[in-house]
Amino acid sequence: YHGIEASKGELGFFIYSDGSGVPYRLHVHGPSFNNLFAIAKMCKHHMLADIVTNIGSIDIVLGEVDR
Repeated sequence: YHGIEASKGELGFFIYSDGSGVPYRLHVHGPSFNNLFAIAKMCKHHMLADIVTNIGSIDIVLGEVDR
């Protein structure tokens, strides 16, 4: 695993090798994925209007999160 700082958080790469020159498996962990899980703690005990604002403030890119 190697993480680098991206504009919206940590961008992580999992690279698995079988010893050849080509990766056996590659997995990219985007910054929006971590930010999505923070919503549960951010929005606990808030009103619905505040939840909409909280979700908009962390600017999640759904294309990164869709698996």
